[in-house]
Amino acid sequence: MDINPATTTATVPGPATPYQDDIARYWDQEARPVNLRLGDVDGLYHHHYGIGDVDHGAITAPEGSEREKQVIAELHRLESAQADLLLDHLGPIPDDATLVDAGCGRGGSMAMAHQRFGCRVEGVTLSAKQADFGNQRARDLGIDRYVRSRVCNMLDTPFETGQVAGSWNNESSMYVDLDDLFAEHSRILAVGGRYVTITGCWNPAYGQPSKWVSQINAHFECNIHSRREYLRAMADNRLVPRAVIDLTPATLPYWELRATSSLVTGIEEAFLSSYKDGSFQYVLIAADRV
Repeated sequence: MDINPATTTATVPGPATPYQDDIARYWDQEARPVNLRLGDVDGLYHHHYGIGDVDHGAITAPEGSEREKQVIAELHRLESAQADLLLDHLGPIPDDATLVDAGCGRGGSMAMAHQRFGCRVEGVTLSAKQADFGNQRARDLGIDRYVRSRVCNMLDTPFETGQVAGSWNNESSMYVDLDDLFAEHSRILAVGGRYVTITGCWNPAYGQPSKWVSQINAHFECNIHSRREYLRAMADNRLVPRAVIDLTPATLPYWELRATSSLVTGIEEAFLSSYKDGSFQYVLIAADRV
């Protein structure tokens, strides 16, 4: 199914809270080199982290600009591997289906989804800057008939009830109330549709959010939820988990490599320390709408 091109506007459809306005402003102003330089490798711009072992054979240059270029390419390979894993858990998707990326960033995962399934992919973000960027990339790739980003509150989307075959949040669910979020995913998903999230969450076995989790919250102006909160809110909204995977060991190599690069942002210690002390986890949850 084709998408009719639409002009992205800078306003957030109501109702929007002051916090949502702050988040829109945060991401409109965000221009960290780590997001842009990694995307420059192949034109797929992500806003998430990576998984998998580092291919040290791909980083062979001595210290200097060539080595840094190799490190950036490897970091990007790992973040694309993360997106591939999320798409794997959507299962088979027909080419006439619609998918929704809630909190789509600059649209890298959306392009990958269309390239894999051939279907329509709709993304929503509070940031007009991100939506404009994603739509331009879709035009550059020649897939704008099928892939569109729009400025929209992910808790109040324009999609019809039961319209969507699959949907996801990739490191974006910490900006919203989970009951409201999963109620909306449950509404737009067809019965039998698949929802997937990859997210950082604090570990209830630790007791309370650690100081490292508090630092991550402050850095990104978000509110990280516990793993238990995800599972409870899904159960309350007709989303039945089919897979819960702890990706913490798989994401550590990404962070260890990133901490040696020129793209450090100052938050690397908090991620590495919290993953290693068990207070923070990186998880994938795939759930079916029943």
